[in-house]
Amino acid sequence: MKVDISTSVSKLKLENPTILASGIMGISKASLKYAARNGAGAVTIKSLTQEPRKGHPSPIVLTYEAGMLNAVGYANQGIEEAKKEFVNLKEIGVPVIASITAKDKDGFADMASQIAEMEGFSALELALSCPHTPGYGTMAGHMTCEATYAITAAVRSKINLPLFVKLSPNVEAIGKIAKSAEDAGADAITAVNTMGPGMLVDIKTGKPMIGFRVGGVSGAALRPIAVRCVYDIYESVKIPIIGTGGVSSGRDAIEMIMAGASAVGIGTAVYERIDVFKKVCNEMLDLMAELGYRDIKHMLGMAHEN
Repeated sequence: MKVDISTSVSKLKLENPTILASGIMGISKASLKYAARNGAGAVTIKSLTQEPRKGHPSPIVLTYEAGMLNAVGYANQGIEEAKKEFVNLKEIGVPVIASITAKDKDGFADMASQIAEMEGFSALELALSCPHTPGYGTMAGHMTCEATYAITAAVRSKINLPLFVKLSPNVEAIGKIAKSAEDAGADAITAVNTMGPGMLVDIKTGKPMIGFRVGGVSGAALRPIAVRCVYDIYESVKIPIIGTGGVSSGRDAIEMIMAGASAVGIGTAVYERIDVFKKVCNEMLDLMAELGYRDIKHMLGMAHEN
């Protein structure tokens, strides 16, 4: 049986449903090309801020038996240097999604205006949900319905690109927050960012093992939380969802799709193998043929049928 794993997220047409998640590799155009060559259906740049940021002190990434802790702190080159780096994006070969963060709605709106002046981006993702950077995301109160609506509406007024809003799993009613984003003009929801923050302690020194002491939890430990978040959001909105959190296999991707995701973001698994995108797609093709699914739309939201 011929299986088709192409999909769409708003106006983005993807040959396969895998998307390089923001924060992983996307600091340069070359890294985006590398992910695309290794099978990503789309790629997301690392979140940009107005000014350059050094981020948190090292170590910023720590793997452990159930996944990963990271506390990067939005280290990036700033929007002005990004304008020089991210040019001729058609060379990437797949859709490129910009990602921005700021401290308030006016900052987000200003960043969006500058992204609108850059050529080649296929969509814009708003990072409202980092759990470990003071002044940003959950530490700035961006994960309320009111803040999500205000920020999304402010950005919507500045840009015509498809607009994705990245939400945190650290909320009680993620469906309501997603609905606020949809009502304000979002075209898709990215679900989810890292959870926590969490902490691991070195028993030899008695000190936290991450430079910032705490970090966002991702990888396998996050996956069941992310699946539940996707499920809840699917019940609440009509716009597409990018299911992100712990996806490292074709089985994981299909699970996300059945919960309601039109595409899947992949981040932590890239650290283990850059060709994880090809791996996920090949496993999806085999599993879908085995299970009798010809395309993604026949699996989408299947978990909601009973």
